[in-house]
Amino acid sequence: MTSTACPELLTVGFDLDMTLIDSRPGIKACFEALRAETGVHIDTDLVVSRLGPPLEQELAHWFPESEITATAAHYRGMYASYAIAPSPAMPGAREAIAAVRAAGGRAIVVTAKNDPDAKRHLDHLGIDPDAVIGRLWAEGKAQALREYGAQVYVGDHLGDVRGARAADALSVAVPTGPCSADELRAAGADVVLTDLTAFPQWLAGYCEARA
Repeated sequence: MTSTACPELLTVGFDLDMTLIDSRPGIKACFEALRAETGVHIDTDLVVSRLGPPLEQELAHWFPESEITATAAHYRGMYASYAIAPSPAMPGAREAIAAVRAAGGRAIVVTAKNDPDAKRHLDHLGIDPDAVIGRLWAEGKAQALREYGAQVYVGDHLGDVRGARAADALSVAVPTGPCSADELRAAGADVVLTDLTAFPQWLAGYCEARA
């Protein structure tokens, strides 16, 4: 498909987990290692079925409040060893970033994951956005989206829809994570695509409408 340049300066934000990358294998491996080290029962299949919110929210299901901060720091210290290599790119992820660039725009990643691990995932997969902003969740993502002037935010979670709406950005959703297409629409997503492989065609139409 021939790309259409957007007439305005285009900035598109993307979520990371279950939008650009399938982090389930890596996160499961890291939580299994954490379970083995601590002896705490953790249902790792349940953990990876609800990715999206910050790590501390997930740990609160398994650890007492007094241990969450230290456990989160320990988990993050383990993360690079267990979670990066097993986690592949989602179908269409590289092409989605390339489509934004072909339209004359910039692509940023805004994620609840911490910046260093987010960058490690992207570097490992050869995905090179223009900026990576971490440790932001739901409405908190609006902070970075507004700062970078993002017109569009792409994500897989209800929290991503809320973040886009809080930033007055168009919410483009993909049901590739824990939330169904119907749930994403009900939360206020403006556009729901089957997955990122449909994003370049959608973006071409978005830009043509503004030409």
